Amino acid sequence: MSDEDGDWGARWRRFQNRWHAWRCTHTRLTPALAAMPEPQGLGDPDRGRALLQGRMQVGGRWLTVPEGETPWQVPAPGTVILPALHGFLWLDDLAALGTSPACALAQGWVQDWLARYGRGRGPGWTPSITAERLSRMLGHAEMLMTGAQPVPQDRFLRSLGQQALFLSRRGPAARPGVPRIAALTALVEAGLTLRGLPPVVPRALQALADHCDELIAEDGSIASRNPEELAEIFARLARLTAVLTEAGQHPAPAHELAQLRMAPVLRALRHADGGLARFNGGDRGAPGRLDAALAMARVRPGPIQPLAMGYARLAAARTTVIVDAAPPPYGAAARTAHAGTLAFEMTSGRRPVIVNCGSGLAFGADWARAARGTASHSTLEILGTPSARFRSRKGGAPDEPLIDGPEEVTARRWRDAEGTTLTLSHDGWRTRLGLVHRRDLTLSPDGRALSGRDLLHAPEDEDRALFQRVMTRGQRTGLPLALRFHLHPDVGADLTDREIVILSLKSGEAWEFGVSGGGALSLEPSVYLDPDRGEPTQTWQIVVSAQARDYETEIVWTLAKPQDTPTFIRDPGYLQGVPAPAV
Repeated sequence: MSDEDGDWGARWRRFQNRWHAWRCTHTRLTPALAAMPEPQGLGDPDRGRALLQGRMQVGGRWLTVPEGETPWQVPAPGTVILPALHGFLWLDDLAALGTSPACALAQGWVQDWLARYGRGRGPGWTPSITAERLSRMLGHAEMLMTGAQPVPQDRFLRSLGQQALFLSRRGPAARPGVPRIAALTALVEAGLTLRGLPPVVPRALQALADHCDELIAEDGSIASRNPEELAEIFARLARLTAVLTEAGQHPAPAHELAQLRMAPVLRALRHADGGLARFNGGDRGAPGRLDAALAMARVRPGPIQPLAMGYARLAAARTTVIVDAAPPPYGAAARTAHAGTLAFEMTSGRRPVIVNCGSGLAFGADWARAARGTASHSTLEILGTPSARFRSRKGGAPDEPLIDGPEEVTARRWRDAEGTTLTLSHDGWRTRLGLVHRRDLTLSPDGRALSGRDLLHAPEDEDRALFQRVMTRGQRTGLPLALRFHLHPDVGADLTDREIVILSLKSGEAWEFGVSGGGALSLEPSVYLDPDRGEPTQTWQIVVSAQARDYETEIVWTLAKPQDTPTFIRDPGYLQGVPAPAV
């Protein structure tokens, strides 16, 4: 998402960005490269080959770039792709391909961008987008300035200096979180790499340290509770730590302390396959990126926290379960907050099994709004009444803040011969319906069985009175509810005559889902929202339907491996070449 977030200050920020972009790009500043930094990210050769064929995947969308044209000549479908397009994320993919045609294409597109937008025009002049573009131009400078059609050196270096100057003026004012961290870390890297800039590094390092103090809580969490956002902040700080060390400098104490606090949280939010839990607008993250950042930051592994940033974790053998066990963010931190309290994800070995639908931001406002609802999460939903509501804004913005949701969320854990149990509850429906949702999850010691109990109950007399009023006012015989378990697209599902759902993983592993204590079992369509897949992917969800007719409604279910399924199955087909995470 760009810095223009639709609030009352967006126009002022746009004006400030445009004014400083114009001023900085009309400054005669031509620095010199003191060093060639390493590229910021690892690209994908397959996406690089697609670029050579005129197909560009940006922000979850595919653009067609006709031969002989550049992306800047193709109408962009919406603003969601602008950060990837004008942030030059595609440069990583062309560099990963590493061929002469890929080099020539990169040079041509960069030259055309400089001709069209290099004088401070266009939508790419925000602190966060400029930070992405500047980092990639620095990281791929050698490729861009040598070869068949090199970008003219003076023009290229002058643009680097002007973009760094723009960040020195607008970076400290970028939106808090990843945008500001990105702007300040890119500015420091530019200041260490380019000779002839004003002395921007000391001020940027101080602003970065101040923001780390504001952003990272003592327990290593951030207010948005977005795991991918936390990982992105950590990765950028870790990269800057390495850059500073190589330059003979040291990070500020606040910078180092932030890394030390975040590392154990991130380890707790990672499934057995290395992917992050997908909650509150976060995705799984690029394969290997978090491991590389942890290694770069040189933070020693410690015990994995059972409760981190409000997420509870169960792990046994090859199985991990991560549950949203805290109230959702409210207020300014709720831009990506989801109404998914008590939802969980489960991974078996390197294979995701139960998931949440994910963040729809890459696919436009409608998908983003739908993905935030309770129904898009693996938890219980009272049909027509999400566990939290969104405050409506003009035009139905996808970042409407959450209101009227859970305030009290409890989480308790204990261990016995049956395994490790989490007892959780939230009061998101209490003020509206008089009901509290309690969820018990037990993972067996061998990781072969996850059993659950979901209970809707009215705990106090006033809650029961409210529940009766709701039933009477609506002339209802019961409140329809659905218990949802969204499946990863790679999981096969078959509902048998025995009212059991057989789940088949591509590793050859099998799981069986069954329900007792009431409720009708069905398989229904679902969707998996992953920007790397290019478009929303169809999948399935297990749904247990029931009616809340009394002060207590209980559904008991189990998800377990059949007895003839081995505990350990060799799974060589998953992410070949990517090592398993060092949890």
